[in-house]
Amino acid sequence: MSEPLTAASAPPPAPGGEEYLALDFVNSAVALPGGHFIDFLGTPEATNRWLTEHGLAPADAGVQEMCATQLRSLREHIRALFAARVTGLPPLPAALSAVNDALGRAPTAALLYWDEKNGPYRTAPCPTDEILDRALATLAANTADLLTGPDADRLTSCDSTPCNRYLLRHGRRHWCSTRCGDRARAARAYARRTQPKAD
Repeated sequence: MSEPLTAASAPPPAPGGEEYLALDFVNSAVALPGGHFIDFLGTPEATNRWLTEHGLAPADAGVQEMCATQLRSLREHIRALFAARVTGLPPLPAALSAVNDALGRAPTAALLYWDEKNGPYRTAPCPTDEILDRALATLAANTADLLTGPDADRLTSCDSTPCNRYLLRHGRRHWCSTRCGDRARAARAYARRTQPKAD
């Protein structure tokens, strides 16, 4: 079930999302109580808005469904890598390949072209392709930085069901937001009250 994108229904950024764009990226699909779901990359327009808000595309980039699909696919591969890191299990080879492929997409230099009239010249590739490639490469590089950097040991998943977000743990905190922490504490309190008393 999908819920309209509203500030009231979306949780605040998870701890670490300000430091690591990749963390905010994987958390752009949020499972909420009651079977509700918010996907900030659910449509081309929403994807363009998310990219613009994160400095990865101009507001008039005109993101198409194909681009949004590529970004959603990379998000799922990064989620798989985060899950592997958190659980200590080996990563899926497809997830590693997807991140490495995205890393290689960033144009490092203007390409060489040849004009019949004026001869050789250099220019960047098609701007729309370049925007997507740079966004994918930036997100992949930030993922690699997080997974190989000093904060990797702090990466964890939110401990509140049904939340599917990741965060950087601070102290003993295992929740992505106060809302999730309150929900987890309430669930524990309810479980204690409803457990049969031992004789």
